[in-house]
Amino acid sequence: MKLYVDTQSKQVQVTRDPEPKNDQNGNQRSEKNTGRLMWSTQVFVLDETGGEIITITTAGEKPGVTVGQLVAVEQLEAIPWATNGRNGVAFRAISLKPKAGASAAK
Repeated sequence: MKLYVDTQSKQVQVTRDPEPKNDQNGNQRSEKNTGRLMWSTQVFVLDETGGEIITITTAGEKPGVTVGQLVAVEQLEAIPWATNGRNGVAFRAISLKPKAGASAAK
């Protein structure tokens, strides 16, 4: 089962430029089925209940977004995980794109 997060009513702002998603040896990871390179982008998500910083993984071309930009997130998926007594939620999206006609408040 896939768990998708509705981002339509949320403000999503880039807080760290996209970086290669690396494995423990420092090599950039690639998607298993396609071989597309993976990228990590840290964002601040704000809605009526408050805000949270998350990291979103995308695959393919490096997202063309920069710090401070408001972005549109295509199909944000929440992926719960548990390993060696640790657990959390990873986030994955099809794409991150600058939001048309929007700019962040300074």
